[in-house]
Amino acid sequence: MNKTELVNAIAAEAKLTKKDAKAALDATLGAVAKALAKGDKVALIGFGTFSVVKKAARTGLNPQTKKPIKIAAKKVAKFKAGAELAKKVNKK
Repeated sequence: MNKTELVNAIAAEAKLTKKDAKAALDATLGAVAKALAKGDKVALIGFGTFSVVKKAARTGLNPQTKKPIKIAAKKVAKFKAGAELAKKVNKK
């Protein structure tokens, strides 16, 4: 499912116009991104938790030359599914 399909699904489910559904989705994603940029967690009960994890610097291998390269430390976004979402995904 891409963003357009998600907007269409939100519009249908919430009985909104596509324009309003897109605005709501954009606002939600923007709020999550801002919170993560500040280092906060975003917990959506029943859905999951978004958080930021620090990855340490490390040495990797260039796949073409097989020479070692330094990979800088960085922060990455992480998502952990909640129990309710996990149950829906594994439903048969």
